Amino acid sequence: MRYNKLFFLSALLLTLFSCKKVIDIDESDLIEESNAFLTVSNCEQGVIGAYGALAVDMNILLNSTFSDEVKKSEFYNAATTHEWQYSTVDVGIRDNFTAITPNYTIIDRVNRVLKALPTADSLKAADNAALRLRVKAEVLFLRAYAHFEIFRYYCGNYVADSLAMPYMEEPSLEPQARIKMGVYFQKLKADLAEAKNLLPNNLTDINRATKLAASALQARVALYTKDWTNAITYSTEYIDAKALAPRTSFTNIWKDANTEELVFRLVKTTALARIGSLFRGTSASAANIGTVTWQPSNKLWDSYDQVNDIRFSAYVKDEPILTAAARPSRIVQKYAGTTYGSATENVANGKVFRTGEMYLIRAEARAESGDFTGPNSAESDINDLRAARINGYVPETFVSKDAAIAAVMSERFKELAFEGHRFWDLKRRGLPVERLSDDAPNANSTTLPANNFRFVLPIPDYEMKSNKLMKQNEGYY
Repeated sequence: MRYNKLFFLSALLLTLFSCKKVIDIDESDLIEESNAFLTVSNCEQGVIGAYGALAVDMNILLNSTFSDEVKKSEFYNAATTHEWQYSTVDVGIRDNFTAITPNYTIIDRVNRVLKALPTADSLKAADNAALRLRVKAEVLFLRAYAHFEIFRYYCGNYVADSLAMPYMEEPSLEPQARIKMGVYFQKLKADLAEAKNLLPNNLTDINRATKLAASALQARVALYTKDWTNAITYSTEYIDAKALAPRTSFTNIWKDANTEELVFRLVKTTALARIGSLFRGTSASAANIGTVTWQPSNKLWDSYDQVNDIRFSAYVKDEPILTAAARPSRIVQKYAGTTYGSATENVANGKVFRTGEMYLIRAEARAESGDFTGPNSAESDINDLRAARINGYVPETFVSKDAAIAAVMSERFKELAFEGHRFWDLKRRGLPVERLSDDAPNANSTTLPANNFRFVLPIPDYEMKSNKLMKQNEGYY
């Protein structure tokens, strides 16, 4: 994808300062691309830089505020997005729900590494070949990951002949046209398969790509493309290697006290990256809690067994301090970080892939394949997941595929709350957003009808103006 804003800014600066012969000024601190990736170690640093650009924050906030996970609270300036009134010019301005620039930036970075990698030298001859292959694998993994994120924002449900977005396999400033989904996912799946084949078996660093992280992304891609056989295969690879956390340690996943269920995370260690602040501002002190922007919806709150389900206390909280202050007291607890008023309040790592999601992917795929009841079915997966989360859970029997799918969707609502899935889940299943009247800011924002064009975000105005080959999504002008 072209970096149109950077291109035009460069052209503008050149025009404004041409009288000073800018081209004659030595750039003493400039590292040209030809010098940036001279060694394999340089290329590895380039890949690490691409990891640093990954984020889950926008996915989390979009899926919460566009769906039925949250309701407005003490501060509300997101009517355009929460009430589905966004257009080509205000999705980016109001809440920065624009995936083009961040994800194509990642893609451009890794494509530049991939271009330089074959001729890069190694400072350590012994690890030259192994490191080169690992870097290539990570490049391909990240390229597939970022392209999949772009698909989720700007494309409808998978149909091979429908439009996807440009799939960039080399760095370029040239205009790019959208391609068909069938071709797009052929390229994406090929990148993932090659990455998985090249990744060493012994990698365990969950901050970087591993074979299991590739399996997880393959499972998610298969789910969205309705490739039920591969969704089962890849999610099973993950499940067999990474068990569900027991109830006694599940809450500590969200306190970053353990990494159970996780094979890929995004580390957030500073106050500059507060996922929890998506829902609640930072606090002046333990007695003066920050402004609550979004509360858990009543619909989500009431969906849990609040006594026996460990997810309830791990994800949400009724805060007595806020009750005493006559403020809205229900808050999102999932990314709370450390105590109120502390330096790392609201700081928590992003959990990209975990076992709970894989059980739900497999359950849905099994139900769609006709295995809705009995051993190795949607029923067994849902029962296993619930038993790991709910004290005293009594297994359920599903009498039909529809009953199993309904259970999967209900469980995804509860298990994956505030993790960046709900709005896209409703879109891909052809379901409406349905808010309770108490959760909606007004009567016009209770329901977004199934398959409404607003389930697909508009291509931002800046992209439409600078890329003459880009085609806007239906419903936006």
